[in-house]
Amino acid sequence: VTFLNQNKHPIHPKPIYFEAEKDGVTIEIAFQYNSGYTETIFSFANTINTQEGGTHLSGFKAALTRTINNYISKSSLPKNLKINLEGSDLREGLTAVISVKLPNPQFEGQTKTKLGNSEIKGLVESVVNERLSAFLEEHPDIARKIVEKATEAARAREAARKAKELIRRKSFLDGTSSLPGKLADCREKNPALSEIFLVEGDSAGGSAKQGRDPQFQAILPLKGKILNVEKARFDKILENQEIITMVTALGVGLGEEEYSPEKLRYHNIIIMTDADVDGSHIRTLLLTFFYRQLRDIIEKGQLYIAQPPLFKIKKGKKEQYLKDEGALEEFLLAEGVENLKVVSSQSSRVLAGDQLIKWMKKIIKYQKLIQQLERKNLSKKVMDFLIQNSGLTESTLKDEKSLRALIDDAKIWLLPYYSEETLPKFDLFRDPEHECLAIRVIFRENGREKIGLIDFDLLSSPEFEEIKRLTQDIKAFGSPPFRLENNGSILEAKNFSELIDQVFALGKKGVEIQRYKGLGEMNPEQLWETTMNPKTRTLLQVKIEDAVEADNIFTVLMGDEVEPRREFIYQNALEAKNLDI
Repeated sequence: VTFLNQNKHPIHPKPIYFEAEKDGVTIEIAFQYNSGYTETIFSFANTINTQEGGTHLSGFKAALTRTINNYISKSSLPKNLKINLEGSDLREGLTAVISVKLPNPQFEGQTKTKLGNSEIKGLVESVVNERLSAFLEEHPDIARKIVEKATEAARAREAARKAKELIRRKSFLDGTSSLPGKLADCREKNPALSEIFLVEGDSAGGSAKQGRDPQFQAILPLKGKILNVEKARFDKILENQEIITMVTALGVGLGEEEYSPEKLRYHNIIIMTDADVDGSHIRTLLLTFFYRQLRDIIEKGQLYIAQPPLFKIKKGKKEQYLKDEGALEEFLLAEGVENLKVVSSQSSRVLAGDQLIKWMKKIIKYQKLIQQLERKNLSKKVMDFLIQNSGLTESTLKDEKSLRALIDDAKIWLLPYYSEETLPKFDLFRDPEHECLAIRVIFRENGREKIGLIDFDLLSSPEFEEIKRLTQDIKAFGSPPFRLENNGSILEAKNFSELIDQVFALGKKGVEIQRYKGLGEMNPEQLWETTMNPKTRTLLQVKIEDAVEADNIFTVLMGDEVEPRREFIYQNALEAKNLDI
């Protein structure tokens, strides 16, 4: 439970935990409330994950509701907290794990993951009632926080009920309302043969409507960014016009009581957004909505992400579309090395073909990592010096003598690149957090003073580790300058940057590159051929491989906590590709 709540705001410090044995059955329960709105409950029988629940889960839910309501009626809580709470109120923001061990388990359900032993419900109810009642009496401060949280949920439920009543007149919730005006529906009435594109923006929606096959493809343009449901209660979700439009088009209704999967009008739901940062954000908001409110659609494999191209390439009469910056880089690299040999003046070794591409990809990756570290206020020359000193590790930071020698070496190494006045200054100081030393580097760049750090965080970062590894691989071939032999012509590259520039220049010869700023820039025929035609398109199917990890990812990336998000980005920096910056 602590793990499940690690990136959320628990409203009490430790999970409530109790264990009991009754009539030969061992019952173990732990739960903790957080400030969010999502219910997360896992149940187990004889260590088997009972994904469909069962009598042990029913017993826990019933006892939780009854016990806390009994406590409210008997306690001296203020009048505004003395209301009768429903089960859903008391499970908002609840994270719980229920485990029972019993001699003869009976499993039911389609996947045999639902516990059916009828006697277990009463046993669990009895244990929860007894232990939770005692806990609430002994910890009135925690009890009050739980009641306040549930009371807020009850008020939101009442607001949602009123909102439901208001929009039920249009029959939106149960999916029987008239279809939204901006939906371009398809002629096919069989949901299994139909698909709907959720398209970013009206202009792209216009191209998609013209380019689609109206027999089986429906188009729904979405205006602006939809609500981040990770931070919103159900009553606020019901107020969002884009969500109302989307759910009405899908036909399934929204909310536990109203959701009807058999009414889903399309069995293929395709998110189609621009291949840029805004498009990525809208896609993430839509994924969050489906994961939190319509997870059943994901679990049935009915949600997809379209892969529209970012570039159109033309060489002679040949045209092709490329998905992103990475694909363009691959294309130009392959074109540039087609008839190329690179010779190292130091080792006289020669690289060509696939081996040359592989080696150059490492140089490109190295350069991008250096740029990432430069953005952390470290000059490129200082970075070059640190990489030359491959023996520099986190443990070096504990040795003051070694660090002072390193600073002296750095000043000598950097002198050819700076004047006496502009030479970076190095300042040694103590880092109490990591119980070691660190170096402050003060230098001027473009007339501005900058301060960078050579510290534990830098030397232990995945970027720095990867740079050191790449340096060894790159220099195994040889050091600059390099000779480039291409169809009889000879070029020279004084350094790695020149080498990359010249290869890309060769790759661009005779090539027209068109970048699409958005889906709306493509004409209907292009959109059909690249993104919508089932015979030529690429779709990514959205899957939930690990429910716990998926829940954690959405909480980290879309929730209120900034620090876990910063840590996630830091840890996964090397996996990030095609950043639009």
